[in-house]
Amino acid sequence: MQDSAIQLILQAGHVVKGVLVTLLFFSVFSWAIIFYKHRYLSKANKESDIFLRTYRAGRDPKALYIATKTLNLSPLANVFKSVYAEEGRNDRDELKRMLRRYEALESAKLERYLNFLATTGSTTPFIGLFGTVWGIMNSFRGIGATGAASLAVVAPGIAEALIATAMGLAAAIPAVIAYNYYLSRARRMIIEMEDFSEELLDFFSKESR
Repeated sequence: MQDSAIQLILQAGHVVKGVLVTLLFFSVFSWAIIFYKHRYLSKANKESDIFLRTYRAGRDPKALYIATKTLNLSPLANVFKSVYAEEGRNDRDELKRMLRRYEALESAKLERYLNFLATTGSTTPFIGLFGTVWGIMNSFRGIGATGAASLAVVAPGIAEALIATAMGLAAAIPAVIAYNYYLSRARRMIIEMEDFSEELLDFFSKESR
């Protein structure tokens, strides 16, 4: 079965091969992003837990800043460190603007590359369908040229064409599942960060008094 599928791909026309190469590109990059986001979000969540434990244990800003310098992926730690390093924390309105700005930067980090998964999930089925339609058109052209319409003549061309649809779905399904899963995780971490920012607002306001 595997050998016959490979043989059909090798015998496909240039357009169908181009479609398959495009789908392979989307699939490879999608899986790279899936593994990357799993590692990134897991580590960011773990670092946030470490930061919160340190934050709850001691409220000295300078000691907390030094203790969390190595926590580079945690959005909570990054917001705290960024605001701590800024000037102008004495003004509460300016402090709010700082927090919102760094929240937006951390949110963008958490959602980075997810758009590619969404694009893969929405476009690759149609790219595969294009390859299928093109392959079937070639099959019918072959039928017209030979004047034969038997199953033995039509089947190889249609099977070759349908591989493009299968490849499109194979690229799209994992991308859609991963996109929804990682977007949900990222949104939960963003909500947690926004809630914590309210704490930081009071924390830095008290410190500046």
